[in-house]
Amino acid sequence: MNLLPRRSLLAIAAVVDIAYHARPAPIAAKALSARHSLPPRHLETLLQVLVRSGILKGVRGPRGGYELARERRRITVADIVRAASSPAPVMNGSKADPEDGGAEPSALVRDVVVPAIDQASEIFLEKLQEITVDDLCRDAQSRRVFGEAAPNYDFSI
Repeated sequence: MNLLPRRSLLAIAAVVDIAYHARPAPIAAKALSARHSLPPRHLETLLQVLVRSGILKGVRGPRGGYELARERRRITVADIVRAASSPAPVMNGSKADPEDGGAEPSALVRDVVVPAIDQASEIFLEKLQEITVDDLCRDAQSRRVFGEAAPNYDFSI
């Protein structure tokens, strides 16, 4: 059973894909969306959230795109999930959750259910904090999920 929303799964996949492919040039959102069969506009909003949270860095220009803002071993899955699940910007001054019809939660939900779920969520995030983007990249490489051998970069000068 997967407890993460689709948005978080896509964010993790996007960051791992960028970490895997972003050398020597940044990854364009168009290429990323093609690999994951997503509309570029949908993915672009998620990528901007990851840029604002300091996980990705946007590079402008004709060869622009996205790259990691810090080393892949320093980015955890929990970092990505927290960024992807950050609240959407407030629209029209309304803070009500569209799924609940704007109603106040019952005392049971507010005082019992939500605190229990919040506590379990923190434990879940603690476990996700142990998984880095580097771990996922190495796993993707060993499973050849991108269909080719690992990218071979020459760092000699």
